[in-house]
Amino acid sequence: MNKQDLRIVYMGTPDFAVPTLDALVQGGYNVVGVITMPDKPAGRGHKLQFSPVKEYALAHQLPLLQPEKLKNEEFLAALKAWRADLQIVVAFRMLPEVVWNMPRCGTFNLHAALLPQYRGAAPINWAVMNGDTKTGATTFFLDHDIDTGRIILKEEMDIAPDENVGSVHDRLMELGKGLVCRTVDLVLAADGDIQQIPTIDQQTLMSDLVKATGIAELRPAPKIFKETCRIDWSATSRHIYNQVRGLSPYPAAWTELTLSSGEVLSPVKIYKVSELNNNRLKPAEMETDGKSYIHIGCADGAIALEELQLPGKKRMDVKSLLNGFKL
Repeated sequence: MNKQDLRIVYMGTPDFAVPTLDALVQGGYNVVGVITMPDKPAGRGHKLQFSPVKEYALAHQLPLLQPEKLKNEEFLAALKAWRADLQIVVAFRMLPEVVWNMPRCGTFNLHAALLPQYRGAAPINWAVMNGDTKTGATTFFLDHDIDTGRIILKEEMDIAPDENVGSVHDRLMELGKGLVCRTVDLVLAADGDIQQIPTIDQQTLMSDLVKATGIAELRPAPKIFKETCRIDWSATSRHIYNQVRGLSPYPAAWTELTLSSGEVLSPVKIYKVSELNNNRLKPAEMETDGKSYIHIGCADGAIALEELQLPGKKRMDVKSLLNGFKL
């Protein structure tokens, strides 16, 4: 089977999904349609904003669907009319069985983690917040449960100790596009018979993960909420350090600053910190010289703020902030 014989429908929404779609298009694979989320109002004018995947699809004249509900009869009829042999999901949403079971070669997903670790919506954030030194990407066939299907391919990647989630996201984005293309090539080599593609049961992989990462327990990757991002200053400096870099640059860890006047600044977004061996400060107690540093106490030392953003202000380094704002 050649590339033009395999009809592919691609599903994705954010920036993370664009390089993979581009790799398929530029690689000559037969992408017959794209599905992305409906447009959403954004900004002060509440103008409808296209998803990055929609912008790419329009620029390359790819057929496009934006269903509100994935079980809608009109959407299902339109999807069926594309006669997809294979569906590929990258950063989209949970699919009902009537959708993922439609193509003859099934549907596979790219997950930005080494499954079975970090099943869920925010695997990149949680890997960094937990202080992991390795991550990766996995392709697997969808089934009834979230991120539990038969694994096709996976590839590991190191996480540097000072790396934030933005950098890890971008490197996984590049790694993932190659993994998806290699997965499609396996489908082509099997002449569309996916039963001939060797897959790995997720439980079988657990012992390999323990050897590679030293982590014996399965860690979840639930959706990130505002309270997930709030810094608890009674935690250790290492925990806070990893939380900040695991949420930087988006959605960003945050805290409140109470000034001597009693005014409370909230939320103060924290983008970069370092750890200090300073036991003079109590948890949540702040110290500054008003010129070059802001230190905040925690359970086992202190945290030095390096980049932050006050409400209504731009993101800046601490020295620049203190130059124009007196704490």
